[in-house]
Amino acid sequence: MSRVSVVLLLVVATALVLRWRRPAWYWMTFGVVLSMLRVLVRYASVMDACGLTVPPSRWRLALSRMTDRPVPEARAPRILRLRPTRTGLVLRLKLRPGQDAFDVSAATDRLRHSFGMYGVTAREIRSGVIELRMTGYDVLRRVQMPAKIDRAPMRVPVALREDGSVHYRDYRAVPHGLTLGATESGKSVYQRNLVAGLAAQDVALVGIDCKQGVELFPLACRFSALADDQDTALELLEALVSHMESVYQLVREQQRINVNVPDAEIAADIWDLAEELRPPPVVVLVDEVAELALFASKEEEKRRDRIITALVRLAQLGRAAGIYLEICGQRFGSELGKGITMLRAQLTGRTAHRVNDETSANMAFGDISPDAVLAAIQIPADAPGIAVAGDSTGGWSRIRAPHTSLRAAVNLCNKYADRTPDVPALAPFRPVVASSTSGALTLNKASTAAA
Repeated sequence: MSRVSVVLLLVVATALVLRWRRPAWYWMTFGVVLSMLRVLVRYASVMDACGLTVPPSRWRLALSRMTDRPVPEARAPRILRLRPTRTGLVLRLKLRPGQDAFDVSAATDRLRHSFGMYGVTAREIRSGVIELRMTGYDVLRRVQMPAKIDRAPMRVPVALREDGSVHYRDYRAVPHGLTLGATESGKSVYQRNLVAGLAAQDVALVGIDCKQGVELFPLACRFSALADDQDTALELLEALVSHMESVYQLVREQQRINVNVPDAEIAADIWDLAEELRPPPVVVLVDEVAELALFASKEEEKRRDRIITALVRLAQLGRAAGIYLEICGQRFGSELGKGITMLRAQLTGRTAHRVNDETSANMAFGDISPDAVLAAIQIPADAPGIAVAGDSTGGWSRIRAPHTSLRAAVNLCNKYADRTPDVPALAPFRPVVASSTSGALTLNKASTAAA
């Protein structure tokens, strides 16, 4: 066997091993070049087979008859740009007259098979311009966040999308969110990523964990307020409502509306205030919303109604005051009682991990997209962390958060404990981290008297 044959055999063997064991490495070494060649060579025939071509115009047909030339072929969308990424290819197309973006979106599955890619998604950039994001391997199987992430205040990278892009939780753009997921579906890991991302920012974290605090109290060093039962949760939520009203009074005082003030300097929310006057934004994490809505007696029903009313008020009015809700739960349905549907209507961002019933998926995405409901109920039980994320615009995508252990989240919260803002209205609910004689940490909620 010649030396060239041996080298070629080693290259092929290396490519096969990488494709099997390290698909990301295979893509960066071999896959990206092969896929670009495959797309460019097959492009015209694939577009024709997928019905994404248009017949020649009348003037071209007339010109071919006049010059006695062959009938011109149907035209495919024009390639504007083909760009490789670390997970796939980005193909930008200019549609021909008469073509529609929906036609391309409907053909993404056929394009995936024809180009030999793992996944293809389409989105409209502007009128007549479509971007196809093609992934070369399953990026959600082993989530690796890119080294370069676009960070901004109140914007947290929490997961990776199926097209290889980063999924951000942007509280300025989407103030309130709903996260659903059954036991062992990955909901807690998603919540840890949120806390870990917000820990390094100047934001007050407020937690309501009615499972005796087992999820959120280990992260108490970075929380401005915590509640571990329904009674404390009611007091905390009503304190937040009072804080919201005081913030609005501050905004009113600083509006400075007169003829000499430019429109851009008129304050309408906390982000228009001067930095030295701006109160810290507040993110409220509710770990299990069903525990706040259940009751077994008349007294508990009155407490439940007050809790839901406070949540609805914060969802309706809290954005301008810098209060953002992150509602989590295993189950979310109309049987939780009055006010639940009204609360859901205010939760723009929706994320659903694997759920045990179709009703919860419908509560998350029924008013957004039937396809998202179908995708949510099809998440397998052996893929924890896989979720469907959408918003009120109708767009949705599959995502998966990188695994963050509880220890890693605790370490981050301890590291940024000094960034915990002091909010006077939340002082009675500030958790106290006390060191025990054994050296472990015991977490106790601060009493009102101590505050």
